[in-house]
Amino acid sequence: MTSNRAVVYQGPGVVEVVDTAYPTFELKDGPGVNPANVGRKVPHGVILRTVTTNICGSDQHMVRGRTTAPVGLILGHEITGEVVEVGPDVEVLQVGDIVSVPFNIACGRCRNCKTGKTGICLNVNPDRPGSAYGYVDMGGWVGGQAEYVLVPYADWNALKFPDRDQALEKILDLTMLSDIFPTGFHGAVTAGVGVGSTVYVAGAGPVGLAAAASAQLLGAAVVVVGDLNEDRLKQARSFGCETIDVGAGSVPEQLVALLGVPEVDAAIDAVGFEARSQGHGADAAEAPATVLNALMQATAAGGAIGIPGLYVTDDPGAVDLAAKVGALSLGLGTGWAKSLSFTTGQCPVMKYNRQLMMAILHDRVQIAKAVNATPIPLEDAPRGYSEFDAGAATKYVLNPNGYLPH
Repeated sequence: MTSNRAVVYQGPGVVEVVDTAYPTFELKDGPGVNPANVGRKVPHGVILRTVTTNICGSDQHMVRGRTTAPVGLILGHEITGEVVEVGPDVEVLQVGDIVSVPFNIACGRCRNCKTGKTGICLNVNPDRPGSAYGYVDMGGWVGGQAEYVLVPYADWNALKFPDRDQALEKILDLTMLSDIFPTGFHGAVTAGVGVGSTVYVAGAGPVGLAAAASAQLLGAAVVVVGDLNEDRLKQARSFGCETIDVGAGSVPEQLVALLGVPEVDAAIDAVGFEARSQGHGADAAEAPATVLNALMQATAAGGAIGIPGLYVTDDPGAVDLAAKVGALSLGLGTGWAKSLSFTTGQCPVMKYNRQLMMAILHDRVQIAKAVNATPIPLEDAPRGYSEFDAGAATKYVLNPNGYLPH
């Protein structure tokens, strides 16, 4: 039998690369697998030899111990791979195809999937709508930071690249289609970004940078990115964004210096529940609602806020009892008085990934350059997690099977 290696969560702050089982067309019991999914047959699936699989900020929340993720969970929901086996019910995909896999798993059959709400599929997670690979409380589908991975409902979920050679040539861009590029784009779309918009993006991590690049692709007049990390702000400036250091003063005050007014047309929260208050070092205390409240202040009346940043219902490391169950102290009165719109939740990747693929293939966007995509071997995943957690302005791309040069 073919061997397999995977990145596994071993407790707060610890990930290891270990030997693991080669995937089969049936969900087996294991860390994080929902008991109701054990034994679930997957004749509609394919097995991929992983071409690229990326380290995501959402993975970091688990690795920091900020979720109820169990020890032994195989991580990874950003997957691009080559089909090496097809299940008996697969009709379209063939061995040798290279595909992008949306991080949210969808059946293509339920009411939500049929209306394009693939981030909240009703059939893949027994506990709640929505599912993902290698993620806590998401049904127990095995993660893709591995040499091989199973993809269910593959004809529906997988996006096939039209030309193998072209795909491998642009793979550092195309690997972003599994999550952060559509997620950032979703944030920009739901914030109402269009031609001539002024946009503020909170957070200069990979999703924030992807949101900024997406806003530019949508025709924004100016994109301002805010963060506490100067290296990440420098990365935002590298592709034409304005930046503000949120530790140097309030967002509205700094917007005045850049735009002449204290508000923008559209705002995007690319930070999520581990947000920190204005200030640096010891002064930058965790304040999970601070970004959302700042965005309500900084968004013009009648505007919209896209919220691709992750918020959770169970955070054992939260700063207070309310935040431990996802209850945040929001200034909703400000949002109501200004008639602001809010969009939250998982990005429905399939709504955008084909269009963004075409933008990449026809050189309309350079998303890998925007997020500073850097390939590393699978065995270097612990280093990638550590450096990313320390604030590296880098999107680490794991290369389990040698498709990419290092």
